[in-house]
Amino acid sequence: MLDTHDPSTWGPSLDAAVDAVSRGAVIVLPTDTVYGVGADAFQPDAVAAVLAAKGRGRQMPPPVLIPSVRTVDGLAREVPDAARSLMEECWPGALTVIVKAQPSLAWDLGETHGTVALRVPDHPAALALLARTGPLAVTSANRTGEPAATTAAGAEEQLGASVAVYLDAGDSPLGVASTIVDATGPRLRIVRQGGISHARIVEIVGEDAVAGDDG
Repeated sequence: MLDTHDPSTWGPSLDAAVDAVSRGAVIVLPTDTVYGVGADAFQPDAVAAVLAAKGRGRQMPPPVLIPSVRTVDGLAREVPDAARSLMEECWPGALTVIVKAQPSLAWDLGETHGTVALRVPDHPAALALLARTGPLAVTSANRTGEPAATTAAGAEEQLGASVAVYLDAGDSPLGVASTIVDATGPRLRIVRQGGISHARIVEIVGEDAVAGDDG
């Protein structure tokens, strides 16, 4: 359990996490929503270890956390203007956007059907880590079916020795999961309500850009 409360002292903790990621190990990191369990998005064995730690199969691939919106075009293609508007307005923040993945990427996140879910977390320790590691495959730090952890200790209680490094930054600021928006269709579709409200999404992109309950 490594402390990441204070940027002036978290250097050794981040060093340990970066080292773990580079060797394909699984880490737990703080985010603005809930704690995440993750690994290098480009190491298939590491991603498989994340899913195994959660007790989750390949049919539920993890989202990918990225350091900034500038990373999007290296990972995604045909990103709609409405989705870009959401990214620009809501990132860093509690919004995950599902987009079409670049087909040339050498990764295996699971059964993604050619898509990837991207997010820039609004947490200083997470952003400092991502700036050094690059994209991380990260999902909520809990066993599948259990509540998402909002503390590092809560994550450790559920995930135990399957995780090499736990970064502790105290309680998660939001304590609720991100809103997920699917941007792969003709209109944006809200897949999961979370930290960004439906009203805020409509305010940014307009009612016509968001699919209703009928699709």
